[in-house]
Amino acid sequence: MTVSDFKAMVVEEKGDKTFTRRIVRKSSDTLPDGDVLIKVRYSSLNYKDALSATGNRGVTRNFPHTPGIDAAGSVAESRSPQFKPGDAVIVTGYDLGMNTSGGFSWFIRVPSGWVVPCPESLSLKESMIYGTAGFTAALSIWKLIEHGLAAQPGAVLVTGATGGVGSLAVSILAKIGFRVAAVSGKADRKSFLESLGADEVISRAEATDTSGRPLLKGRWAGVVDTVGGDILATAIKATQYGGSVACCGLVASPELKTTVFPFILRSVNLLGIDSVDCPMDLRLRIWQKLATDWKPERLADLSKTVTLEELDPLIETILKGQLSGRVVIDLAG
Repeated sequence: MTVSDFKAMVVEEKGDKTFTRRIVRKSSDTLPDGDVLIKVRYSSLNYKDALSATGNRGVTRNFPHTPGIDAAGSVAESRSPQFKPGDAVIVTGYDLGMNTSGGFSWFIRVPSGWVVPCPESLSLKESMIYGTAGFTAALSIWKLIEHGLAAQPGAVLVTGATGGVGSLAVSILAKIGFRVAAVSGKADRKSFLESLGADEVISRAEATDTSGRPLLKGRWAGVVDTVGGDILATAIKATQYGGSVACCGLVASPELKTTVFPFILRSVNLLGIDSVDCPMDLRLRIWQKLATDWKPERLADLSKTVTLEELDPLIETILKGQLSGRVVIDLAG
């Protein structure tokens, strides 16, 4: 195998506006410009990847395309003084896997400004158990702590808790000593969430207020919300005085129907979380936390590992909301 002969998943648009996925052989001249060529060892499956892989124009505009917003591997070639061949590196966010050929491939080529050195205490596989999901969870928790979470009594609510972001948020929060209440629509996953450190598991129905009241009893010290919609609106109404809500997802709905009362009567903070264009200095600090103080003891239990050839059916599974934890793709498998 050479750089001119490698495997990648390619999504193609057909004449009838449908999309197909297949594993093909590619050459390096099909990769975009960039000063760092990376041999990918692991990638991971995210909801955004599944959207790209099914032709969602809100994620990817041009096809054929290789999805994969996460990649971890070793530098193969570098025109940047920051990196040399053999360096272990991580790429998440920016345009990778959206309109830039992504991590569902044996090789990627990217700008050096997108590349993070893999911390010494983190393996490449562990970095992809985290991936964008873990980075987003950690960034949400970082922002909550910045806004005084440690001084708030009570539990932290995590919505969409069996998903990638949610399961890692539960694990990290439990690791660093917070009480966690996990919301899940999967009744059979209660023991899974408890094994991650959740102190309480509540149903979607319990997490969704239908009373129409502008405020509820202040219950949550903070919130990591991955779903949006009515559950987010309910969480805001039930956050304690001075508490914060980190909003990082929209798998239920992008809409938010609420009033100003939680903000002007309880001083609740609504924090927007964007992991795509997170500044590099903060990105490096978050990855260091994930490699050390915030690393869950059972991180490996959060994931299953598949080959590139085994990935296709899981794309449909994650779109249906039926996937728990994380899927790591072994590009050497």
